Amino acid sequence: MTGRARQMLDREDGIEMADWHIAVLAGGFSTERAVSLASGEACAAALDEEGYRVSFVDVGQDIADVLARMRPDVAFNALHGPFGEDGTIQGILEYLGIAYTHSGVLASALAMNKEKAKKIVALAGVPVAESLVVDLRSIGAMHPMPIPYVVKPVNEGSSFGVIIVREASALPARIFGAGDWAFGNSVMVERYVPGRELTCAVIGDKALDVCEITTAGHAFYDHDSKYAPGGSEHVVPARIPCDVAARVKDMALTAHRAIGCRGVSRSDFRYDDQTANGGEIIWLEINSQPGMTPTSLVPDIAAQAGMSFGNLVRWIAEDASCLR
Repeated sequence: MTGRARQMLDREDGIEMADWHIAVLAGGFSTERAVSLASGEACAAALDEEGYRVSFVDVGQDIADVLARMRPDVAFNALHGPFGEDGTIQGILEYLGIAYTHSGVLASALAMNKEKAKKIVALAGVPVAESLVVDLRSIGAMHPMPIPYVVKPVNEGSSFGVIIVREASALPARIFGAGDWAFGNSVMVERYVPGRELTCAVIGDKALDVCEITTAGHAFYDHDSKYAPGGSEHVVPARIPCDVAARVKDMALTAHRAIGCRGVSRSDFRYDDQTANGGEIIWLEINSQPGMTPTSLVPDIAAQAGMSFGNLVRWIAEDASCLR
């Protein structure tokens, strides 16, 4: 319930916002389970400090029954990856009539599919890198596009499965031949964009500051550099020209609107300020449920805007609704 609808509920049912029962949904059964648990624990603790009645729910296959019995006022969605971010849990919450945070069914499904999201955002005028989706089993002795390029799962987050192919000898068949690939047969192959790693958060209908991410001892902003203490440095605001920052913020807000995101989203970019394409800004993807761990980006970006972690999770919770 947001805005007028929430105010009506407060008046008619006598439920003050501080008395809300908030179920924090975390864990789940995707490859991002550990990240989700960390996000959920941090958000549950902050919401408790804000004065809400909080239940921490480690999501299992029986989540619909659990929520039907619990009937919380709000479901704070701290799930990451398939089921939690792709519209599935959102559909369950819509069916149960429980207000929930972040994006709705369609926007979540689109944002989770990197290739579909890119097509929609490109139609909105945001520059993206050339890419194609191929069947993993069809990649043989030839590179699917000129090197260097990036191979990534179509429907995963937290940089799981992302590989940069830089050498002609590093054929995809060898990369995926180890037998430990667990991210489905469809992969996206995308032109590698050199340069600096930038990200921008959108809260509501406002783009916040641009953050630059630097990594220590990692070839790119991979899973380890994201979540290991000291694996990366977040520079907010990014040390980039003002006109570049303005363009990045405009692109992030355009992507947020084009996909139909609600609440908080985060768009990732590459800024090439070194090669012959100097000045190129490329939108990579949108995260409709950004991480909320102690090393996550959105809390750092929000802090620069004067929003504490408690203020941030409170805003997200109070933005909850159905029919998002």
